[in-house]
Amino acid sequence: MPLSLTVADEVRALAPGFLYVAVEARDLDGTLGGGDATAALLDDAARRLADRLGGRPPHEDPHMAAWRRAYTAFGAKPSRTRNSAEALARRALADGGLPRINPLVDLYNAVSVAHLVPLGGEDADRIEGGMRLVRARGDEPFATTAGGEPVEERPESGEVVWCDDRGVTCRRWNWRQGVRTRLTAESGNALFLLEGMSPVEGAALHAAAEELAGHLERLSPGARITLAGPAS
Repeated sequence: MPLSLTVADEVRALAPGFLYVAVEARDLDGTLGGGDATAALLDDAARRLADRLGGRPPHEDPHMAAWRRAYTAFGAKPSRTRNSAEALARRALADGGLPRINPLVDLYNAVSVAHLVPLGGEDADRIEGGMRLVRARGDEPFATTAGGEPVEERPESGEVVWCDDRGVTCRRWNWRQGVRTRLTAESGNALFLLEGMSPVEGAALHAAAEELAGHLERLSPGARITLAGPAS
């Protein structure tokens, strides 16, 4: 059964132009056959991004500008806490390039950068109940690390967060993912969320999701992939 995903009315009111596509992958080989293919995809994504921007900084892209406005609307400072796509894009254009984390994360990071859309992945077996995009009360638990040690934080009141029945899975919309549900090479079932903000249209977001699904099918033969959306 597909995971339940809901967007609270208070989030819709904050950002009427928000939409998302969900990609569910079941029976995955989380290693994706090793890291060579995903390393090549990361390199290609950086080239595609540079062509798209044509020398402009990522925050001047209309889609990234729209995300900055949404972050400002719930009280975040977008020049300090950037959405995940802008943060990755800045790293892709820097001398060090994109980080290598693990095959599943590297794959979705590559698609995020190539299309300049926020894209995150969750281990579906670690999600408790459905996923909800809400404005935080401020007392929800968020499992993360500090200095290499596990810590539990709380979001700010009014902050936009993804959460499940146990707590926050991603803070400030798509700024920082928690450790509890993150993907690893041992993950066998995954949920990927591609998020867009007007002026990005559903067709463009769906094209990015189709690219992700195609890579998953190629690198993990036998995986069962389903797409849902665009939804607002």
